[in-house]
Amino acid sequence: MALTGTLMAGAQDPAGVLNWKSETSLRTYLLQKMHQQYDTRRALFERAALTTDGIGDYIRSCREKYLGLLGTLPGKTPLNPVVTGKMEYDDYSIENIIFESRPGHHVTSNIYIPSGEGPFPAVLFFCGHEMTSKATASYQQTAILFVRNGFVVLVVDPVSQGERVQFTDTCGNRILRGSTTEHTLLNAGALLTGGSVAAWELHDNVRSLDYLVSRQEVDSSRTGCLGNSGGGAQTLYFAAFDDRVKVAAPCSFITSREREYEMNGTGDGCQQLPSEGKAQLEIADYLMLFAPKPLLVLAGRYDFVDYQGTLDASAELEKVYESMGEEDKFRLFSFDDGHGISEPKRVEAVRWFKKWLGNDARVITAPVNEPSAPEQLWCTPAGQVTSLYKDEVTFQAVNAGILNYLGESRHEFISRNDPEAVRSKLNTLLATGDRSHDPEVEEVATVQGPGYVMNKLIIRNGEQPPLPCLMVTPDSKYPADTLVIVLDHRGKSSVLADPKFIRGTGDDAGKIYLLADLRGMGETAEKPGVNDPKYYNSEYHNAVLSLHSGQPLPGQRVTDILTLLDFAGTQHTISKLPVKIIASGPAAPAALMAAVCDSRITSLKLSATIRSFAEITGRPMEKDWYSYVVPGIMKYFDLPDLASMRPGLKVEYVSN
Repeated sequence: MALTGTLMAGAQDPAGVLNWKSETSLRTYLLQKMHQQYDTRRALFERAALTTDGIGDYIRSCREKYLGLLGTLPGKTPLNPVVTGKMEYDDYSIENIIFESRPGHHVTSNIYIPSGEGPFPAVLFFCGHEMTSKATASYQQTAILFVRNGFVVLVVDPVSQGERVQFTDTCGNRILRGSTTEHTLLNAGALLTGGSVAAWELHDNVRSLDYLVSRQEVDSSRTGCLGNSGGGAQTLYFAAFDDRVKVAAPCSFITSREREYEMNGTGDGCQQLPSEGKAQLEIADYLMLFAPKPLLVLAGRYDFVDYQGTLDASAELEKVYESMGEEDKFRLFSFDDGHGISEPKRVEAVRWFKKWLGNDARVITAPVNEPSAPEQLWCTPAGQVTSLYKDEVTFQAVNAGILNYLGESRHEFISRNDPEAVRSKLNTLLATGDRSHDPEVEEVATVQGPGYVMNKLIIRNGEQPPLPCLMVTPDSKYPADTLVIVLDHRGKSSVLADPKFIRGTGDDAGKIYLLADLRGMGETAEKPGVNDPKYYNSEYHNAVLSLHSGQPLPGQRVTDILTLLDFAGTQHTISKLPVKIIASGPAAPAALMAAVCDSRITSLKLSATIRSFAEITGRPMEKDWYSYVVPGIMKYFDLPDLASMRPGLKVEYVSN
């Protein structure tokens, strides 16, 4: 039976089922889920804000949620600091410092030290995503302004920036386009083990403060932090975590996560923790953990960071500080400019830090020395730690080591738990959706062709996105004996366009075919170009929104597959048939996980996909990994472990 010629004739997309602008369906669904989560969060905050005790309880709850999402940070090991260079000026000096935040993993930094007798108050400065990092002109100017006003300043290269690029060639040259790409690709592998780039940066920053307060020039009782853009995100997480921080000033980052995600899309891999939406944590909530210590929010009214969100977050923070009787310790400083720590913002930051750490709000503003050439601030001869340390322990090497370490714990988890407990943990990690009711089916059209009938169907499962499907029933004198569900990650139209369809699957006798587009695929796939290519993922924003809401994309697609099985169970012609699934790309692991959850699936034919989540860590520079990521799954099981739970399940991998 050859379907292709008949189906394709005279039709632009014979596989089309939905009659709306379906490429935005998944994003719309995810935004609706996000708004529901934050509606609940707003109600909780507004109720808590009525009393001081309520605010206290709310903050304690936020702290518990934050620490739960963050996971366990590594232990502290020797810093082994080395001074590799020094520059002397009239009223301050700069030292170039390398230390180890983890054994064999080096952090590059500059410390600015005032002339005269200390100890001095100190500031930890977090850089934004510029590849020049600590050598960026505005960051140098900020550090110089602080040091000339009596502060020791430590400016640190974040991982993947400055001299800490993780993906380099044999000569130490970076091979990716920039820090935001590195952060995002590294984050995919880290998430699988329960980590994140945000947690990595936080640990680096804790160790940076450890080094800063170890200096004899520093008064460890008077320390603060500030940062711009991506450094503002670091300030957010750090100030909420480390009690040694006495004053904080995030710049060009504080807004409403809800508004930002809706208007501008999700951020880079270092700027969020998975399940923040599920935990109902907003950006302002992290800063509430810092209250009532002095907090200055710096913002540009024409920043691409949503300014209305900045006002909304600041209004909530004002309520918190007022409830604590510390109104004077919170301030929003806005200037009529855009993104970055411009001169008015850095002057205001120095004034704020001098007020609270020095009892003096007067600021020395001029003259400020010209920024140094980047090479003068290098801690390494060639500008990269990977060129200086041939045995440098990179982020990806640490990820690989964690995977090896978790192998034994995965084996223990599988061996000491019965299959039902393992399935329960899998469902928890996947956050599979509610299927308490039979799916609703809308028959859009019926196509009668030579040797087959094709029904165009929309299958709906509660609030889940509708599934566009084709059910192809061949004419046959033989009774049906198998339901074949075809899940091509390129969409069902690709299946129909392939001349090998049906003929290539073997004998047609007894087979009924259900072709479906899982959410985000086929008819509901986003248009090319919607996602910035720097993220190396064709559905990055939807994948991160999914992680944010606590519903990883693979789990949502498992829900879709189980919905298809539920649909089959309501159709008398196929309800008793064993099910074979042919799946490709990101649909393939979802099919395997669905088979663990539902014994109606008896065989799988998988292609163009991974066979182990370890491939994501082992090949971090490949594209579309976020379509596969389930946070924390490698603590419990890998894909081969899941396949072994169904001894009778036939799993066939075909060449990609």
